[in-house]
Amino acid sequence: MNQHLQLIFDFFQHSESFSDQEKESIVRSLRSADKELEIIAFKLDRTEKVKRTTAILLEETIEELEQKRKAIEETNNALTKSLEDLKAAQAQLIQSEKMASLGELTAGIAHEIQNPLNFVNNFSEVSSELVDEMNEELEKGNLVDAREIAGDLKQNLLKINHHGKRAGEIVKGMLQHSRTSSGQKEPTDINALADEYLRLAYHGLRAKDKTFNATLKTDFDKTIGKIDIIPQDIGRVILNLITNAFYAVDEKKKSRTLEGFVNYEPTVSVSTEVVIPPPGGQRGIKISVSDNGPGISQKVLDKIFQPFFTTKPTGQGTGLGLSLAYDIVKAHGGELKVETKEGGGSVFIIQLPVN
Repeated sequence: MNQHLQLIFDFFQHSESFSDQEKESIVRSLRSADKELEIIAFKLDRTEKVKRTTAILLEETIEELEQKRKAIEETNNALTKSLEDLKAAQAQLIQSEKMASLGELTAGIAHEIQNPLNFVNNFSEVSSELVDEMNEELEKGNLVDAREIAGDLKQNLLKINHHGKRAGEIVKGMLQHSRTSSGQKEPTDINALADEYLRLAYHGLRAKDKTFNATLKTDFDKTIGKIDIIPQDIGRVILNLITNAFYAVDEKKKSRTLEGFVNYEPTVSVSTEVVIPPPGGQRGIKISVSDNGPGISQKVLDKIFQPFFTTKPTGQGTGLGLSLAYDIVKAHGGELKVETKEGGGSVFIIQLPVN
């Protein structure tokens, strides 16, 4: 019995102030109280143990959570670094794709520059001879003949100036293609841009492979005028589509021994047109690059705009061309679509909104 209750019990046992019946009742109450105290003491002891156990578990949990927090922090740091590395790698891949396309253009650019330079050289030589002739006529006093020669000389100088500017435009276009995009839209003649890249890509491929040949067709809508685009970016899209079209027709030509390919004539077409919107719609333009190549199977078509997907042999393609083209067109608020028929060629369509 609890010592305090024991004292009370002894007191009542020896007290003569209470009857035996009252003492018996008090004893029962004291024993009942003792049992209650024992139960309370047991519960308190158990509660204390639970508290100690909980404290230990809580301490262990806090320690474990701290370890997990550190692990998550380390993981986040690793992920951040990986993301930075991926961004750097993506930038390098994009630059690699851009420089690869520039490499495709180099031979074509050289070919295109050579033409105006030949004109400049030829007209310069002729002009030099005309100056000598004019001097002779002036010495003879033949002013009329000298004036005629001077007129011819002026015409030659105008032609030299024209072809010099043409060479300058080609170099400017090459520099524009190679430099990092400013991200600023500017009024651009989309017909001239498409025509330029068509010829540069064609002559570039011809310089690499003398056996390559294709019929080039253009159908430009002259009512389009200049539109606000980022010329470097849209130029890369057009170049990629044209280069792919040339690759497709060349691959089909190499398979000309197959039935139906004997009289095959590779053809690549580039066209533009104004898109008349429905009432309330937005005016736009459509740029189409079509070929009469082998077409695209449904299996390939489902993956064609995925990054790193390519049907070209290893080393001939990064698989980023169409993926980047798709992103560039989307960034312009437009859409890049493809219509194809297996064995019947493909048409890639760029649709851009025009304010």
